[in-house]
Amino acid sequence: MFPVFADPKTDVVFKRIFGADARKPLLIALLNDLLDLKGSRRIKSVRHFSLEQRVTAPKSKLSIVDVKCTTAGGRRFVVEMQVLPVEGFEKRVVYNASKAYVLQLRDAEEYPKLCDVVGVTICNFKLWPKKLKGTGYKVPMRSRWRMQEQESGQKGLRQIQYVFLELPKYSAGKEPETLIDKWAYFFRAAKNLTVVPPALSEGPFREALEVARRANFTAAEWEEYERAKMAEQDERGAISFARQEAHKEGVVNTRASDVLTVLKVRSITVSEAQRKRILAEKDPGRLERWLEKAATATLIADVLDDPS
Repeated sequence: MFPVFADPKTDVVFKRIFGADARKPLLIALLNDLLDLKGSRRIKSVRHFSLEQRVTAPKSKLSIVDVKCTTAGGRRFVVEMQVLPVEGFEKRVVYNASKAYVLQLRDAEEYPKLCDVVGVTICNFKLWPKKLKGTGYKVPMRSRWRMQEQESGQKGLRQIQYVFLELPKYSAGKEPETLIDKWAYFFRAAKNLTVVPPALSEGPFREALEVARRANFTAAEWEEYERAKMAEQDERGAISFARQEAHKEGVVNTRASDVLTVLKVRSITVSEAQRKRILAEKDPGRLERWLEKAATATLIADVLDDPS
């Protein structure tokens, strides 16, 4: 069965929903809900950054780094979607928000005019996975961060703040109740839906689904989307392979150390050349044989296949 809705976590669809000028109300709704802005504090309008104001960072297939906007009062938002964890992820989030802050300046003497920046990051992985016994996650699905004084807990230095939505922590199933739950449900479930569910049938959620509906894509747009999904899968495969290789290397290194430890405990003399050979061995099967032999051997020649 062909998908009815495109995955809003992919680059092209995320930008299609939240990065287009014609759909600014969707971006405004997302920001108001994630930041829990009420009454006069709610965002009413935004404009996207001009090209010269955009943060420049290495391109990643699995993140959206250029949906950025500012309010009429100057408050800036850097909105990102991160599908997979990458090395230095938290540092990159801080870098992007900090860059958006300092790029406001044309002259160092103008720093009193700097406006606040909020980094909004939606993660398709658990950034803070630690759980508290019987009370859920130590850090909730939607978390908000700003500086505070360590002894008194007094909050301050609010110029740069961060909001994270960790999608895998969503647990409300098909019946989300809060606005935060509905956004998480939308991002997690959209690609698998065949109809608009009751929980997403009103407001910005229904409109966002309509933007993501496959029938509203041109053939060229859908082809671009499928290329993006293939690139995502390729990256997943590369990360999985790298983890497998790292695990394999870790097992090999452990086994080599085990062989040397057993030989040492059993007072079997090992030359420097033999020690280097054992540590350099990459065949797990051979290391297992050496480990078994080391438990009963009396000489290193009885352990190594080709002793030197």
